[in-house]
Amino acid sequence: MLRTENTKPISLTRELLLLALLSLLWGASYGLIKIAVATITPVTLVGVRVLIASVLLWAVVLYRRCEVPTSPRIWSAFCLQSVIGYMLPFTMITWGQQFVDSGLAGILNSTTPIFVFLITLVWTRQEAVSLEKAFGVLAGLGGVVFLVGLDALKGLGSDVFGQLAITGATVSYALAMIYGRRFSGIAPEVTAAATLTIAVLVMLPASFILEKPTELMPSRASIMALFALASLSTAAAFILYFRLVNTLGALGTSSVAYARAAVSVLIGVMLLNEALTWQIATGFIAIVVGVAAINQQCGTILRYLRGKRLRQTSP
Repeated sequence: MLRTENTKPISLTRELLLLALLSLLWGASYGLIKIAVATITPVTLVGVRVLIASVLLWAVVLYRRCEVPTSPRIWSAFCLQSVIGYMLPFTMITWGQQFVDSGLAGILNSTTPIFVFLITLVWTRQEAVSLEKAFGVLAGLGGVVFLVGLDALKGLGSDVFGQLAITGATVSYALAMIYGRRFSGIAPEVTAAATLTIAVLVMLPASFILEKPTELMPSRASIMALFALASLSTAAAFILYFRLVNTLGALGTSSVAYARAAVSVLIGVMLLNEALTWQIATGFIAIVVGVAAINQQCGTILRYLRGKRLRQTSP
């Protein structure tokens, strides 16, 4: 069987902390892409990004002496995962961000949980869906809109093709999260290394066909952004990603789309002394509630708050 169930007990608290870390790594990618694409063309950027990340990941695989599968069936599945998880979304987002403001791009790309929920409900049905999860999907999206600001939505329809590219990438991410659950019996660093290597074999030649990478004159800022994007937002992030897909499930992992917005706000308030407005506070609370509901933790939170209230009122 290609897909095996993870029977090891897991700590939900630990997995949610890893989800927050993943949200931080992926949340930083928007700004890094914006810097890198200023002097590096989109397809070349993706090709070099996945090349650096794959080299780092294979080093991790060798260091940890992980078992690498040899079955043609598994490698065929790796190929499909690479297409829908990296090649299509990376290229579409990188291309689309040339025309779409980062705020609107963040909102469009945060709709991943909606597509995961709908695909699971209507098609795959590999996870249980509930009203609590549906509420979480809507609450989290509303929170992102509050955080980014309603003004960001004014750009809808102005750069249609750029917005369609980012939305298409979001759908591709949703499909990849659902499909990625079949790799539960394989070490996450192996899955990440294998699928990224396949992306390298396609994206690097494509960059020479579609663009002229040898004629580029990338700035120092773009090069530094590219290395950060490859090592942190790709290599490290996808190890966490494949782990979480198998522990929290596709829908639970997709809530990272909301969590990364909340983490970025926390960083701004705590480290950059940014103002905490009522709109930001409302959006943050909505995201926390949304992530909790998607991971079916609203009941746990309510029980905790009720117990705390009883302890405070008891003589």
